[in-house]
Amino acid sequence: MSDIPETPEILVTNDDGVYSSGIKAAYRSVCDLGNVTVAAPSVQKSGVGRSVSIFEPLRIYEIELDTFEAYAIAGTPADSVILAIFAIMDRLPDLCVSGFNIGENISTDTVTTSGTIGAALEAASYGMPAITASIQVTDQGDKFDDHRHYEYDFDSGVDLVRKIAERALKRGFPDGVDILNVNIPRNATIDTEIEITRLARKIFKTGVEKRHDPRGRPYYWINGDLVQDDEVGTDLHAFVRGHISVTPLSLDSTAGIDRQGTRELPETLIRAVEEMVGG
Repeated sequence: MSDIPETPEILVTNDDGVYSSGIKAAYRSVCDLGNVTVAAPSVQKSGVGRSVSIFEPLRIYEIELDTFEAYAIAGTPADSVILAIFAIMDRLPDLCVSGFNIGENISTDTVTTSGTIGAALEAASYGMPAITASIQVTDQGDKFDDHRHYEYDFDSGVDLVRKIAERALKRGFPDGVDILNVNIPRNATIDTEIEITRLARKIFKTGVEKRHDPRGRPYYWINGDLVQDDEVGTDLHAFVRGHISVTPLSLDSTAGIDRQGTRELPETLIRAVEEMVGG
């Protein structure tokens, strides 16, 4: 560990709320790697993406979580990152970990709407590597429940995130990679295969359900069924096979001419990310 900064500063956040059991696992994954600051929304903020509160003031509350202190932010996940960096911490973090999210974050559907990813995008925009970690749920309703006492064996995920975090602190991420998006199947173990993937196009078959209130006026629920599979090489395909998916993401969403002819990840990038997550 001689190449790691003498005292790395690490930010841990999420979108499920600061009291979620997942953020305690995220803290556990990096607590021995440096000074850890935990700052996250005070309540559930799933699905808000990278939204920032610009029309109302924000408040910070210091709380106790098990054996460590944390900051509850009355705002979004991106707000939490901004306040952590500019109002709580002494300097820019060397690393951000966002998660563990209760519910997988795979495909362009979730990457563009997830508050977990939104927090990581905000952190990465300041130049630090960011890791997002999410676990599979078997009941989609679990994604929106109170996660304070959500039961899950996070051990294999904690080990993987610690490994990636340690290597990110030593040498950063591969060129062009701002975020490593880690998704862990429900029954993953230390021996579960890891695939380096690209984003599937969709994970939801979006639908709208029309209902009527007691006065006969219509209202609507956005819903949808899960897509069951996608092309080989996608995060969704890896997930349905029971594999851990690690997807390298970039802040720059500009379409590249060199990417128009193929949807495959370059072999050099796959090998570079494999070095981050390998044994």
